[in-house]
Amino acid sequence: MDFDYEAGRFYKNDDTGKLLAEVTFDTFANGRAYAINHTFVRDDQRGKGLAAQLIKVVVDKAIAEDKKILPLCSYARAQFDKNPEYQAIEYKE
Repeated sequence: MDFDYEAGRFYKNDDTGKLLAEVTFDTFANGRAYAINHTFVRDDQRGKGLAAQLIKVVVDKAIAEDKKILPLCSYARAQFDKNPEYQAIEYKE
């Protein structure tokens, strides 16, 4: 799925403009890292892999920009634990 982007957020709305799914993140560490702080998928869209796709687009953005990620929300944390390839870009304090 293609997601829309605005600063600190990837998201997808339905045809009526209502939010289907989003991931939000802040920049920190003097611009060297993103902190994923929220992942949301509307109830009727759950089970379709949207949340995992959202985490992946943030990971891809971080890799392209040579940044690290701090997975603060519980879903992002679970994805980083589940995907060893994500651990290479995890921000460690």
